[in-house]
Amino acid sequence: MSSKKRIVSGMRPTGSIHLGNFHGALTNWIKMQNEYDAFYFVADWHALTSEYEKPENILKNSQDMLIDWLASGLDPEKATIFIQSQIKEHAELYLLLSMITPTPWLERNPTYKEQILALSNKDLSTFGFLGYPVLQAADIIIYKANAVPVGVDQIPHVEITREIARRFNRLYGKVFPEPQATLTQSPKILGIDRRKMSKSYNNAIYLSDAPETIAKKASSMVTDPQRARKTDPGDPSVCNVYEFHKLYTPEVRRNNIEEACKKAEIGCVECKKIMSQNLIEALAPFREKREYYLANPNLLKDIIQTGNQKAQAVASATMEEARASVKL
Repeated sequence: MSSKKRIVSGMRPTGSIHLGNFHGALTNWIKMQNEYDAFYFVADWHALTSEYEKPENILKNSQDMLIDWLASGLDPEKATIFIQSQIKEHAELYLLLSMITPTPWLERNPTYKEQILALSNKDLSTFGFLGYPVLQAADIIIYKANAVPVGVDQIPHVEITREIARRFNRLYGKVFPEPQATLTQSPKILGIDRRKMSKSYNNAIYLSDAPETIAKKASSMVTDPQRARKTDPGDPSVCNVYEFHKLYTPEVRRNNIEEACKKAEIGCVECKKIMSQNLIEALAPFREKREYYLANPNLLKDIIQTGNQKAQAVASATMEEARASVKL
């Protein structure tokens, strides 16, 4: 058994990874796989909570996302990578936890009402959608995770998991540790229209985008809204393109661009071209690795099969303890 502390995190399969996903979560996962006993899973059951009417895309989206994970640097030799729905113990523990979780805990979940409003075009008045924090708790505590890597806005989700674990332990005896939220930092990456980068907003740049697609998307990015003409001095601190420069342009040149923008010595069109070229070059190794996994589908199957087996072994042992505690 590893002496490292264990972390668990998952991602809903909505398709290919965009830069918001990459910098918001995946870069931290890649770093943490070297520091923790890491379990990362495709949350396909969670996808069903909102996509239950069109489940046919979930499998393909899962495969696309897994390839992007691996091409980005997730290492199956360092982390356990698996599919949520293939580990049936998640569902069994979810059922047990649903018996003891008070409904008001779920109704006060800050994400619940936000998502109901944000996804008003879908009928989310289902038990599955209301109860997804219980499934999320099962996902985490079935591996006896010490920590869950999250952004500050996700801390309430981890707190619900801690409350559910605490209640189970009080009722049936201590089985589950109460996982801590491990705060992760991520840079500010917005979509090309300055809104949150999202597939549903059609404003995302994907890791798998072809160079010409990246260049076209970059050319349409919203910059400093106060800069109407090239001769107007710009303010890089409010320019979305400059946020990308911070990530993909070498510091010396980035500093020159910042000064040139402030002095109106460089226009937004040229600034975007420089940034997009640097972004294209930075993503070249990713595209090469992605093509490798696309050309070797059996390798992907082997990685997932191995990851599922590792996860299954841990989840099965935990469920034996949980059943015994509930005296079933």
